[in-house]
Amino acid sequence: MTRAPANFVPSSDELVRIYVCGMTPQSHVHVGHARVFVVFDVLRRLLERNNLRVIHVQNFTDIDDKIIARAKEMEIQPSEVAEKNIQEYFEVLDKLNVKRANHYPRVTEHMSEIISLIKRLIEGGHAYVAEGDVYFSVRSFKDYGKLSHQKVEDLLAGARIEPLESKHSPEDFALWKKAKPGEPSWDSPWGKGRPGWAIECSAMAEKYLGPTLDVHGGGQDLIFPHHENEIAQSESATGRELARFWVHVGLVNTSGAKMSKSTGNVTNLIEIYKTREPLALRLALLGTHYRAPLDYDEVILTQAEAGLTRIRNSLKLLSEAEKVTKKGESTHGEELQRLMSEFLNRLEDDIDTPAALSVLYETVKLSNRLAQQEGVAEGDLALARSTLEQMAHLLGILEERTTTKSVDYEPLIRLLLEVRDNSRAKKDFQTADLIRERLAAIGVIIEDTPAGTRWTLDSRRAQTGSR
Repeated sequence: MTRAPANFVPSSDELVRIYVCGMTPQSHVHVGHARVFVVFDVLRRLLERNNLRVIHVQNFTDIDDKIIARAKEMEIQPSEVAEKNIQEYFEVLDKLNVKRANHYPRVTEHMSEIISLIKRLIEGGHAYVAEGDVYFSVRSFKDYGKLSHQKVEDLLAGARIEPLESKHSPEDFALWKKAKPGEPSWDSPWGKGRPGWAIECSAMAEKYLGPTLDVHGGGQDLIFPHHENEIAQSESATGRELARFWVHVGLVNTSGAKMSKSTGNVTNLIEIYKTREPLALRLALLGTHYRAPLDYDEVILTQAEAGLTRIRNSLKLLSEAEKVTKKGESTHGEELQRLMSEFLNRLEDDIDTPAALSVLYETVKLSNRLAQQEGVAEGDLALARSTLEQMAHLLGILEERTTTKSVDYEPLIRLLLEVRDNSRAKKDFQTADLIRERLAAIGVIIEDTPAGTRWTLDSRRAQTGSR
């Protein structure tokens, strides 16, 4: 928002609320998607290393025009298209070592929250009904354009917005779209229809994380209009700042051109995995600063594979050397601590992964020298291996010791919360408190709010990911 660096401090209680705009599951997961989610995964790992509790929410837009068009093309239901590609997402991102978010809300599962938010906007004079559609009145929000740093007039000049007779102004955008024949629709006070783009994120972010997020972001292409619209909707409804920090990941280019489905130059992860190791792709994605555009090609994958081999070989050399070395204290501890400190400083400076990788490779050189040197103390080798492993795990480029696969426990948690709500209504507080305590023991944190019960996973205590 300010386009300037600022020290990050959580808003309260050492809890970091992160909302990442996820994918529209119309097709395969591609490199552009992967880059966004890998960057936020590194951010999360860094925050958790600093003993902060992270609540990470990432949505799926599981109904929109593109999914409907794809379903017609394949002669199946839109829900089948979305479900197939959502399952693929988990499979390919697990292989990339991306930790699972605490919540993956879907549009189709949050219609009541979306409709409720639209009602609030209408009641507040920020939205209006027009022939079964509902539009947000851009002129009602004086700060529209503050994220992209442009005036409404400038944004409209390049937006190619088609005026409609039902709109009050051509810049107004849809919150609710009336149903078309043969398309999925939901009941609403304005008739059958479905949400417009962006309102879903405002509704789901507020439900799971409250009115103000610590970090919000996604791909750079979402700044306008998606995130600009989110700000207008959310801040008009709540009167609170939507996000304290914005993180936008640069676009991926292929042969100098933006990667785009419309141009047919999209590279999906399933195809990449046929010939390349997933962690090599992850390392390649981290080789460019997240805010800069990434030029993707086979060369950077080959370089990343070589880098990954260097790191693994260094760890292997250290382990083998530890078996034959003599016991002794570390004499290179100060140098290794300096490297670790420098590595963390690079990451903490706006997630500068290229600079952090440079320090990691410097650590590899030192580790190799120690492993091949005679008379090196056991303490030096152990500290070198620990330092290198910590760096690699923070970047997520080493295999995790535990599987990232998880069971979907969300329906069971919701059932227990329903039982708890019923117990509270009957004033059976003993049962309600027992459910709260047992859920807390496995990392499920319950918060009772005026809008209802909200729950989150404590990512430091939960034993598996959540969907």
